[in-house]
Amino acid sequence: MMMSVPKLSRRVGDWILKELSRGESAPIIRAGHVQRPYSQYLKPLFGWQTEANLFQGALFQKHHHFSTITADTASEVESEENKKISVTFVDKEGEEKQIMVPLGMSMLEAALENDMELEGACEGSLACSTCHVIVMDMEYYNKLEDPTDEENDMLDLAFGLSKTSRLGCQVIAKPELDGIRLAIPTGT
Repeated sequence: MMMSVPKLSRRVGDWILKELSRGESAPIIRAGHVQRPYSQYLKPLFGWQTEANLFQGALFQKHHHFSTITADTASEVESEENKKISVTFVDKEGEEKQIMVPLGMSMLEAALENDMELEGACEGSLACSTCHVIVMDMEYYNKLEDPTDEENDMLDLAFGLSKTSRLGCQVIAKPELDGIRLAIPTGT
């Protein structure tokens, strides 16, 4: 006799709650989360062997491993997120301020987080030129991806445009930009 999906779901949920409240199963602790293999909850529910094992193995175990982060992977992800590059901003008065910028963050976000006078009126949506910066070294400018047509259109509206002008929202921190120096034009 075939059981309906809602009844089966309810039955599985009830079984999981019952097992969790008994505390007999050994938890797997990874990346700060307690996880138990799904298969331990399904064995008593499925008395038949071949179809249940196929269903259980294909659906639950496969996805359980897919969604689990091992401790090693978690520390790699965490250390990657903690990597930063050195960026020096030169303000309108010529004063330099060196900051550490996390990989993946735009120079606009970094400037705003560090109370620099870079406006970003459109909040990085490529609809203005108020986050105009000038890359002070051609070597670093050449390491940047080419500006898109949208960025070039907005740069055409920027005050004090130079050969190495970019929009701060489009300059994203990556390892090869460590040590980049950006000037904030006087007319922003």
